[in-house]
Amino acid sequence: MVLSLLMTFIFILLGMAFFTLCERKLLAGFQLRKGPNKVGFIGLLQPFADAGKLFTKEYIILVLNNWFVCFLAPFFIMFIALFRWTIYPIFFNYYYVEFSILFFMCVSRLNVYGVIIAGWGSNSKYALLGGVRAIAQTISYEIRFSFILLIPVFLSKSFRILLICKSQHYRVYLISFLAGFFIWFTIVLAETNRAPFDFVEGESELVSGFNVEYGGYIFALIFMAEYINILFMSVITVSIFIGLPCIILPFLVLLVSYAFIWIRASFPRYRYDLLMKLT
Repeated sequence: MVLSLLMTFIFILLGMAFFTLCERKLLAGFQLRKGPNKVGFIGLLQPFADAGKLFTKEYIILVLNNWFVCFLAPFFIMFIALFRWTIYPIFFNYYYVEFSILFFMCVSRLNVYGVIIAGWGSNSKYALLGGVRAIAQTISYEIRFSFILLIPVFLSKSFRILLICKSQHYRVYLISFLAGFFIWFTIVLAETNRAPFDFVEGESELVSGFNVEYGGYIFALIFMAEYINILFMSVITVSIFIGLPCIILPFLVLLVSYAFIWIRASFPRYRYDLLMKLT
């Protein structure tokens, strides 16, 4: 069981590393520039160069920080990001949660606590404001998030992701609930703090948001958790709305992940008060 979880986490981290490279390449294409192409063949070793730089960089603890809480928050965020993958029945994963949808709904709500703790522990007004925004942003879409997630549960009569996928062999839920899919994907963008709903970071408004006081390997944990969450939400989206056989599933996951990058390159940041009106 421990070995299977370790293999799962290793492959997730590798996928996350190359997804960051894919995002930088695609954003460069959208903006008519070259992107990373110096480290290794066509830049394939760029993720390892970035990891080496971040994990060897000095981490400076500020005097006024609540250092224990500030240090603990990124590990908590990373733990939640990896822990959610245990609900998905990957072929080399020995154990997965039986009532996976309920587990996913509960654990997903814990993610905001890491952001709040990081913002409060940094003892910075910009970081704290980013944490407060995280609370308001989560409340604004939480009810719709749960309701839309319950649609495939009712149709498949199961809380297991594997059975939800199998129930779509003859009827794909995406065709029946196309409007629900677009609402779901909008909520997922807010859940993962991606543009145009990246209010928690908000570089133009809050310097860097809740992680403004972080650097080095501590910042790398927050950065990695964000991209792990994107990949996970892509897998969940494909599973509950399309559920096609395992051979096609990776290509659909890549297509949904591409949509995250395409939306970031195409749309400006949404106004914060307009997001709050979604409640």
